[in-house]
Amino acid sequence: MRFMNFLRPLIATAAFVAAAAGAHAAEFKNGVDFSTVDLASRPDTGKKVEVLEVFMYHCPHCNALEAPLADWVRKQGDKIVFRRMHLGEDAQAKAFFTLEAMNALGNGMHEKLFHAIHVEHNRLNTDQLLLDFVVKNGVDKAKYLEFFNSFAVQTKMKRGTQVANQYKIDSAPTLVIDGHYTTSPAQAGHDLASVQAAHAALFAVMDSLVAKSAQERAARK
Repeated sequence: MRFMNFLRPLIATAAFVAAAAGAHAAEFKNGVDFSTVDLASRPDTGKKVEVLEVFMYHCPHCNALEAPLADWVRKQGDKIVFRRMHLGEDAQAKAFFTLEAMNALGNGMHEKLFHAIHVEHNRLNTDQLLLDFVVKNGVDKAKYLEFFNSFAVQTKMKRGTQVANQYKIDSAPTLVIDGHYTTSPAQAGHDLASVQAAHAALFAVMDSLVAKSAQERAARK
């Protein structure tokens, strides 16, 4: 019985993936599986489709999505340009934008922040705690403080708020496809009980929206 209980969410996920694999863009409904943002312009990314993840470090749903989303991004290859943006204006948001401005989110720093908060239960909810953490993990303190107090980071923070308002985003994680479509595990995976099934639904919708956006880009030329 325990074995069957363990298998049920896996079977449900596999069934959804199999069904989604044969789905076409038209089968995902605007306002149900995704939403459309009425903007005149799209990101300037050439032939590639931009995928923007709007997240928060303290969000458990963002943490759960982190690894499968990274796998999905790798599978997309050069079809997309992937970016992240922290939602809100708290200490963690400012740390993200500071590290981004420094090009210091690589080498596992992004993943280390999630791990510290959700696995080690280190709240990292103040500027000082975050400073101590990033310095301990190899970031130059003087350089971090220089960027932290810079006009560029303040501008990034304000721009983040503007983008969230523009796309009508009030929760995380949210994925923005080519500046024109938004979806999330909760929206794409509506009525699905397991996290794995909701993620499978999300990636199926995202695959569809990336393909749709690529076609729309080609049609505009």
